[in-house]
Amino acid sequence: MTHELTAPLPARADGPAPGSALRGRWWRDAVIYQVYVRSFADSNGDGVGDLRGIRERLPHLARLGVDAVWITPFYVSPQADGGYDVADYRAVDPVFGDLADADDLVRAAHALGLKVIVDVVPNHTSDRHPWFREALADPARRDRYHFRPGRGPGGAQPPNDWESVFGGPAWTRVPDGDWYLHLFAPEQPDLNWDHPEVAEEFDSVLRFWLDLGVDGFRVDVAHGMVKAPGLPDVGAAEQATLIGSQPLPFFDQEGVHAIHRSWRNLLDSYGDERIGVAEAWAPTSERLALYVRPDELHQAFNFRFLKCPWEAPAIRTVIDESMAATDAVGAPTTWVLSNHDVVRHRTRYGTLRRARAAALLMLALPGSAYVYQGEELGLPEVADLPDDARRDPAYLRTAGQDGLRDGCRVPIPWSGTEPPYGFGPGGSWLPQPAGWAGLTVAAQTGDPHSTLELYRAALELRRALPGLGSPDAGPLCWEAAPEGVLLFTRPGFACTVNTRPHAVELPVPGRPVLSSAPVEPGARTVLLPPDSCTWWAT
Repeated sequence: MTHELTAPLPARADGPAPGSALRGRWWRDAVIYQVYVRSFADSNGDGVGDLRGIRERLPHLARLGVDAVWITPFYVSPQADGGYDVADYRAVDPVFGDLADADDLVRAAHALGLKVIVDVVPNHTSDRHPWFREALADPARRDRYHFRPGRGPGGAQPPNDWESVFGGPAWTRVPDGDWYLHLFAPEQPDLNWDHPEVAEEFDSVLRFWLDLGVDGFRVDVAHGMVKAPGLPDVGAAEQATLIGSQPLPFFDQEGVHAIHRSWRNLLDSYGDERIGVAEAWAPTSERLALYVRPDELHQAFNFRFLKCPWEAPAIRTVIDESMAATDAVGAPTTWVLSNHDVVRHRTRYGTLRRARAAALLMLALPGSAYVYQGEELGLPEVADLPDDARRDPAYLRTAGQDGLRDGCRVPIPWSGTEPPYGFGPGGSWLPQPAGWAGLTVAAQTGDPHSTLELYRAALELRRALPGLGSPDAGPLCWEAAPEGVLLFTRPGFACTVNTRPHAVELPVPGRPVLSSAPVEPGARTVLLPPDSCTWWAT
């Protein structure tokens, strides 16, 4: 085989395909494409992506071969945290369009065989939300949030030692002396889910969007709505580094599962395969699996896989433990490599070769997978944004996240030789690098060696080969392989991953159908290229 692709594959038509997302139980092996709405496509020239821009670019996603699109928040918001500070959950922010645009987008996606997932943000609201404005004006109206008196002389110290994920204390004092909790930015006060009006409100919000036609929700901070009784101290600093690695009194409390069970009942009441997706950080795979028990949500992002180093033993361990945990509750695993909150995996892994190999590995695993916009183009992290261009609220704070999430949110390139590369008729809200001309959708289309065509071919094969993707097609079996190489088989299929920086020889596992790097099998053995993944029909 002299090229990455063994043979040309038919392009997916811009319409529903056999086996598309419209089939039942579609989420179990779906590939879902994440759109960061500000950075996908701008229809009106203001430099900010919008709903109409997404709708106009849906044919790209249909041709790519994904099953669904997940869209980050587009609700009315002051944009203190990229729309995750919501002031009105039932209205579209004018920056992104209006409700008619949202309706048009859902209908256009369905016409192309694509499902639509939208964000819901239930852990906190914006400080501009009517409820919080009421709370500031009237202390008797504060029980829908976490307001507490301070500690120490005159209540001058925060109520406990909790830290914001974005850095600094998780408490802000209001003029009359009370403090309110915000696990993220001060503009994002945490809701008190012990108050019945909070649950009632979010049931109403979910029904509003389900009635409009959306196919499900990605639940932001799905692990965070319930806090430990008494709000006890953590007793440690740099708490953001502990998330997902050890128990914390503000995350992954048992009470969140009652909320998710209630929402599952609501979703099931629509009777047409609407889903919930948990963005949940948990200290173990077993704890994460609790979010996808049969009566809870349908998917939960596997962040252990995202954070795994490019080392064969570590990768195998994460895959085994993740699948064992979800198998125990009868759910598929949900794999992810990048999103709008982390450094793009091309940059994390150090090379495009590794990023391409990791993508093929992810798409070969049983279960569902998420693709973050631009990863199908092989985009790197933009690490050299000027300070005055950054918009991440954590950048201006200390001791929290690195504050560099802007680097993965730079608008993606569509065509042309200079910025904004077809993003829209104006500029772009974050500056794009001057050297991205070769990474555009237009430049990569038709090039069999491009990352875009690799993703298109992989998703086409994923539909065609029963041993790919589907968690119900049979067991994943690890086979003997040289050090640094992973080899697993499923019915009719084998996958090899060479994590070493040099070629490695092994017996030919079958007929090669797709590889992230050129591979030439001999009669009996094959030299696997360094940092590569190859799919084999058996």
